[in-house]
Amino acid sequence: MTIFFIFISFILILNVIGFIINQTFFSNELDQIQPYGELVNVNGQKMHIYSMGEGEETIVLLPGLNVPLPSADFGPLMRELSKDFTVVCIEYFGVGFSDQTDKPRTNENYTQEIRTVLELAGFSPPYILMPHSASGIYSEYYAIKYPDEVSSIIMLDTTSSAIKGANVPKFVYKLSMVQQATGFNRIINTFVVPNLLKESNGYTRQEIKDYGRFINYLFNNTIIDQNVRFNDNIIEVMEMDFPDEVSVLKIVPTGTIRQVGEEYQMDHINRLSVNARYIMIDGSHFIYHTNITDIYDATIDFLYKR
Repeated sequence: MTIFFIFISFILILNVIGFIINQTFFSNELDQIQPYGELVNVNGQKMHIYSMGEGEETIVLLPGLNVPLPSADFGPLMRELSKDFTVVCIEYFGVGFSDQTDKPRTNENYTQEIRTVLELAGFSPPYILMPHSASGIYSEYYAIKYPDEVSSIIMLDTTSSAIKGANVPKFVYKLSMVQQATGFNRIINTFVVPNLLKESNGYTRQEIKDYGRFINYLFNNTIIDQNVRFNDNIIEVMEMDFPDEVSVLKIVPTGTIRQVGEEYQMDHINRLSVNARYIMIDGSHFIYHTNITDIYDATIDFLYKR
């Protein structure tokens, strides 16, 4: 018992020291980084929207769960797509340069925030939505509610709306906030970021550096609410009929096929419109980290050669 209490005390002391160091030396770390795009007032809070390109059609990039800085994360893909399109990246409340919010992270609130920030930033529908992962659910909801505003959806390994997700207890995310505050996550992230974003895949040194800073502040109450509510958002969309007039292309990496199986994808495609299909590309879940040319080619083929 004595050894156990000594061990626990040692861990607590390390966490306290880590918290003090983290708050003393890194509390203003993000203040010096300028937003890549425009901060728009949405419901009384600032939302970051970043765009490039001057194409006639607008592609709206929507990030998956727990991406700390989508405007940097989507950087190479945005530059590739901007050759032919106007490309817009939206950073939801709680991530990147956007403020946090107390509004529940429901499908309806996400959809209205997307519509509002696009309108206020000067973009007009119909849009080509390009969601990654969890944002596929919000995109489906958007298309169901406002089919005239969505010409098509190109899904980057999105979550299926044909099967329920898993419920993760809220305390798990709260624990992550504690680890974040003590600086523990900062140590882990030092090894993680270099394996995620690489200059050889088109990322700039600034994007990699900024992403590496923002990932140390990922967990907050807004992000936790998004994660906790996500399964309810899936269930809500499952019970709605997707419009046939909205065409869908789902780009699925081979790594995901190996993990969840092809049936998972087919069930999803069958739940969507008669104009939905999917293709496989060799890669992993964050396929836009490595396969931007494949995504570009698939986009051009889907939109203009069908």
